Amino acid sequence: MRKLPPLPFSVKLAYGTGELAAAVPSSLSAFFVLYFFTTVAGLNPILAGGVLMFGRLWDAINDPLVGWLSDHTRSPLGRRFPWMLGGAIPLSICFVLLWTVPPVETQWGLFMYYATLSLFAFASLTAVQLPYTTLAAELSDNYDERTALIAMKSAFSIGGSILGLVMAQIVFERVSDPKAQFHLLGRLSASLAVFMIVICVVGTYRRYWQVKANRPQLNTQTNSNSLIKEIRSVFRNSAFRKILGLYLCGWIGIQLTAAMLPYFVNTWMGLPESHFARMALTVQGTAIAMVIVWERVAKFSDKRTVFLLGAPLAICALTALITIQPGEVTMMYLLGVLAGVGVATMYMVPFSMLPDVVDLDELQTGLRREGLYFSAVVFLQKLGVAIALFASGTMLHFTGFTADAASQPTQTLWAIRLLIGPLPAVLLALSVWFAYRYPINRQRHQRILIALQDKRDHKLAANAAESSQSGFSSLRDS
Repeated sequence: MRKLPPLPFSVKLAYGTGELAAAVPSSLSAFFVLYFFTTVAGLNPILAGGVLMFGRLWDAINDPLVGWLSDHTRSPLGRRFPWMLGGAIPLSICFVLLWTVPPVETQWGLFMYYATLSLFAFASLTAVQLPYTTLAAELSDNYDERTALIAMKSAFSIGGSILGLVMAQIVFERVSDPKAQFHLLGRLSASLAVFMIVICVVGTYRRYWQVKANRPQLNTQTNSNSLIKEIRSVFRNSAFRKILGLYLCGWIGIQLTAAMLPYFVNTWMGLPESHFARMALTVQGTAIAMVIVWERVAKFSDKRTVFLLGAPLAICALTALITIQPGEVTMMYLLGVLAGVGVATMYMVPFSMLPDVVDLDELQTGLRREGLYFSAVVFLQKLGVAIALFASGTMLHFTGFTADAASQPTQTLWAIRLLIGPLPAVLLALSVWFAYRYPINRQRHQRILIALQDKRDHKLAANAAESSQSGFSSLRDS
């Protein structure tokens, strides 16, 4: 088996650009969709949260389904690229429609419009995002190269969030009508999604086939297990369960903070909307710079250590947010910087751990099931957003929040302060516990790769012997 050349920077860059297809619309959704539903479209907060939860329940079906189907896809373009290209256009259409207020006057009419749209939007997003994400495990077997790929993905993910905020800031300044503002944002993000997916496919295509040619299939059985059996199988992986716990707790915490940030800045701090964008950019800008730093740290330690160093900083910052009073603007921004240092590890670490778990699974089963493994975490990513937005909308509703009120009830203000800081800090603390128990470090992954290499060499030797014997038999028969 020949040794692959080092992963070129151009491939890392092309892979990273694909993240923008989901990062920009996801950023707009995380920061604005609850605000858009309740304030612009006029949907009741609890119904708005219900729309998002309804879509995520559908994701509970389509994420593992698409992951399983892409694992078993056989085409001239490979396993992942047909899904990415096929889902790009429907995804872009859904982006436009999501940020459109329909000519419907009733609450249930609005609910049905957005709930139905969410079915198509989330199915399209899964078809693009999940196969794209699994490519990290299929472009390299090297521990550090995979970390570099995920670091690049994380940088573009955070950069996509920043780009989404910058786009929003520019549109808000130049377009006065709120409905027109968000409709234009939908069109911009839709165009960007298609363009970036094409760049990603073109830039990673050659490397994908190089790795595939160098990685013989250990298990060649055509009668693969059913989807349910394979899902049960991957959940028996103890290391994988630790990643799931880490990611779910941490991501829900981060999304709670993101959802509450507009309310915290505008309603509690009493600042104009421009400060919301600046605060979000402070956190995300710090995070994108720290991804580079944390990648360097990972080269001298491992992925788990990076998370154990970074996440506690975000916990401290979020906990301190509840102490911020109106007028303490400088302290608010300083805590945003500290939070960004820790948030960077949440973007980077869980996805960089997943390819190593896939290698362990291949060693144990002979199967490469990137789609199923990544589908679970992608689903948790979406579920975390849904839970955060549903919980936020529900709590705001029951504490008396009203879209037209210049000032909110005291209990609503307390809910905003708890949801933006202390509650996310508790969830992040749980994610630290799961990270501490994660069992695959650099040394163990190296042992896994060596064992896999031996199995693959034996497989190649067996195939060669079988081919030689077949040729000898044919010659003898003739």
